[in-house]
Amino acid sequence: MIRLGGAIVEAIVTEFGTLELLRRVSDPLWFQGFSNVLGYDWDSSGSTTVTSGVLKTILSKRDIGVYACGGKGALSRKTPNEIKNTVETRNVNADPDRLTYLSRICAKVDNSMIQAGYQLYHHVFLFDKDGNWAVVQQGMNPELKWARRYHWLSEGLKSLIEEPHSGIIGVSKHENVLNLTAKESRANRNATLELVNEPTYRLRRYLKTVDEASSETLLKWVPGGIEPPAYRVVLERNVNWKALEEAYELKPGSYEEFLSVKGVGPGTLRALSLVAQIIFDAAPSWRDPIKFSFAFGGKDGVPYPVNRKRMDRVISMLEEALTKAKIGDKDRIHAFRNLKALAERLD
Repeated sequence: MIRLGGAIVEAIVTEFGTLELLRRVSDPLWFQGFSNVLGYDWDSSGSTTVTSGVLKTILSKRDIGVYACGGKGALSRKTPNEIKNTVETRNVNADPDRLTYLSRICAKVDNSMIQAGYQLYHHVFLFDKDGNWAVVQQGMNPELKWARRYHWLSEGLKSLIEEPHSGIIGVSKHENVLNLTAKESRANRNATLELVNEPTYRLRRYLKTVDEASSETLLKWVPGGIEPPAYRVVLERNVNWKALEEAYELKPGSYEEFLSVKGVGPGTLRALSLVAQIIFDAAPSWRDPIKFSFAFGGKDGVPYPVNRKRMDRVISMLEEALTKAKIGDKDRIHAFRNLKALAERLD
């Protein structure tokens, strides 16, 4: 996998440059196709973590101007140190503190601002010598045993908190997903920021009015449909009041600045968003932001029609990279066979 993947990656960088490799990695469909070419079935368990691990190994052994930090579990927590060491030793033209911040805020957005029941356990931050970057991270829904992968790219990124993803891929779309990254949630985020800049005792007072709201509204906010009277207890318990007190002292000027405060997590954001809706009539979005399924879509239009143009682009890019890759005929034939099987599956 490392030999074949390395040949493909090097062919892409040689032909198109380092930014193009980051573009490819940030495309969920290309990443999935790359994983398939390396030998995985489209729905293989562990394909994201192993493919990311292969990429990281390749980029550490081949000095082609692109680097990868982080990984699964404990490796993800080493990302800041890895970024700093890489910038210092590889003469990267970028601020390591800024790259570290970007790595951390991307993880926080996907873990806290999009609440679909997925807990992040894998995070890889990739960047090139010019400071362009991409993120591949994955979460697991412990109840459904399903994974969801989140992709980011610095190129063309206008906001880290509003519609920031180059793609999100998973098994299925869910109902009632609290999506604070949606454009439709902008008013809710603004109201939340106003709440944060008030003393915390006011928020406690607002929360006491929650059980006076309608059951229909509240049940959206409660996993498993807990009755409203019990919800206030659960809600307050999940709020990080220390983080909110710190935020009040800092007086954040933007939602991103508030999100970056240590300790601000899903429970706190959910409570603030709920108050913003019920007290100030600023509803958030409940639209699941997932854009692709692991199967590229279905021939029957379920879960949505196949995007043939995009799928063909993915396959063409991989075919071109394989043609130019410096590998033996045996490896090349094996890779083309896997790619052909993927294409036939989608026809």
